[in-house]
Amino acid sequence: MNSNTETSNSKTAKAPHSPRSTLFNTPNIITLSRFALSIVVFVLMSNKSFDLAFWVFVIAASTDWVDGYIARRTGQVTQLGRILDPFCDKIIICGAYILVAIQTETSPGQHWLLITGWMAVVVVGRELLVTMLRGYIEQHGGDFSANMPGKLKMVFQCIAVGGCLLVFDMQSLGKETETVAVVVSWITGFGVWMALGSTIYSGIIYIFAATKMARGLSEQTDAT
Repeated sequence: MNSNTETSNSKTAKAPHSPRSTLFNTPNIITLSRFALSIVVFVLMSNKSFDLAFWVFVIAASTDWVDGYIARRTGQVTQLGRILDPFCDKIIICGAYILVAIQTETSPGQHWLLITGWMAVVVVGRELLVTMLRGYIEQHGGDFSANMPGKLKMVFQCIAVGGCLLVFDMQSLGKETETVAVVVSWITGFGVWMALGSTIYSGIIYIFAATKMARGLSEQTDAT
């Protein structure tokens, strides 16, 4: 009787996920595709194929929402995914900001409506700082998940980069003075400055949160 019960339980028990299945689950594959697409975007931007770069960037940016949605929906949220997702975000945003800032220097348009060099420095510096803080907190068992200001920051950064690519494309076609181009430039400028503001604001919030978490972790360590 006991042997039959054990056999039945062994059949119904779920096999643990192997490290390979965890690595190659659907959300992580989508996240890794964003990394691959970011390289394509950088190559296209370097070749001044701004129209193609725009569309590939849109596809890559959309995967940031898709992978998270699928992971939560299917219960495939993994520690690896929590590391890969922000890493790929920072690769595509920081790389795009740097390349856009370089192109802005030779752009005939109004530079204050585009991403400039000093803005790229602020964004890249903030992303590196938050990455270090996240690594420290999560290494010590803390939860440093993205908050709403951080998510909005990503949205505005994507608008800024995408808008700049459209502006550069219209400039290359000699259409920068057309009505549509002017409207796109102003929308881009709005995205650029909102991205800068939300980048600084969310960075400050993360610094205060990390300081508070670090203090709590230190107190727990002292108590033990």
